[in-house]
Amino acid sequence: MTDELITEVLTQARVIAVVGFSANPRRPSHSVARFLQSKGYRVIPVNPGLAGQTHLSEQVYGTLGDIPDAVDMVDVFRASEHVAGVVDDALNLPSVKVIWTQLDVRDDQAAEKARNRGLTVIQDRCPAIEHPRLFA
Repeated sequence: MTDELITEVLTQARVIAVVGFSANPRRPSHSVARFLQSKGYRVIPVNPGLAGQTHLSEQVYGTLGDIPDAVDMVDVFRASEHVAGVVDDALNLPSVKVIWTQLDVRDDQAAEKARNRGLTVIQDRCPAIEHPRLFA
């Protein structure tokens, strides 16, 4: 994956669903979501245990399928063994264009499935690291 591709994704995505969001501000999913908001993205938290709550001024949804609005990118903060299920859920949302998995999270079969359906996949990277590096 190239810097050009990552730059394109971070430029075009406006609404990002963070799957595996944590209410704990010390957790990476929370701090990354907050960082993305600070850069102008709308971040929609997804966590079944927090569904219905409000965090970072956004309603938390239990699943991707519960989100009533269009989502451009799904940022996955789940263990690698859960990526396939997240990809399957994302493929049911016609607006999703990108699957992004966080550091040390990857599922090459799920990534290939998403690519075969026309989605861009970035694995084992963090947008909160890539954004400052590419847009400094």
